[in-house]
Amino acid sequence: MRSDGLAGKGASGRSIDAQEVEKFERMAAEWWDPQGKFKPLHLMNPVRLDYIVTRIAAHFGRDRQAERPFSGLRLLDIGCGGGLLSEPMARLGAEVVGADAAARNIPVARLHAERSGLAIDYRHATAEALAEAGERFDIVLNMEVIEHVADPADYLRSVHALLVPGGLHVCSTLNRNAKSYAMAIVGAERVMRWLPRGTHDWRKFITPDELFDLLRGAGLRPVDRMGMVFNPLGWNWRLFERDLSVNYVTTSVRD
Repeated sequence: MRSDGLAGKGASGRSIDAQEVEKFERMAAEWWDPQGKFKPLHLMNPVRLDYIVTRIAAHFGRDRQAERPFSGLRLLDIGCGGGLLSEPMARLGAEVVGADAAARNIPVARLHAERSGLAIDYRHATAEALAEAGERFDIVLNMEVIEHVADPADYLRSVHALLVPGGLHVCSTLNRNAKSYAMAIVGAERVMRWLPRGTHDWRKFITPDELFDLLRGAGLRPVDRMGMVFNPLGWNWRLFERDLSVNYVTTSVRD
């Protein structure tokens, strides 16, 4: 649902899929419209944030009730889009870099952050470019991105390079099975029309076991995974450890 990104003069890199970037370019102006094309992310955002904040606080020994619990931590939000995750991370005290391959997303994100009084370093760039420039982070968020890149294994090696030893990586994506096709492709794109047709390519979805293998192959140690399940009765999302059938999120560490 989001694009992957990073780099100053233009986002380019081995993991970039030009067709995927173009999809998100066309939708850039609607990032902060809760009833627009990114409605699914607005609905999902509270549960994503709860998982991310819980994992960061536990890993770094931070008090979630503190005013700025993530102060002193440097965080990269890859595929930041309009800043739906970058902004709350900045409010929690992290030094945030938001990066995206879709150029039109960056001005949208910058303007919204300025209006919100937040200092966030937004860049039109790729993971490879940041890694090659020597950028390093305590935390890398990689949410709804990996199913849009050209080479997930190569992409995760760049993520590994971006993390300091002991750094935390949070990655969410979509499982690949009949249920995910029915819900993410047929349901979200064709029936509910939450997303434009063609936003997702079911063949690029990744099973949890495949993702764990990719993470290990990139030098990252998986430590957790959790399903994110949509509740049509309450019209909201919840975390569910035993249901990774469609949306799920993982945590891994660079030892």
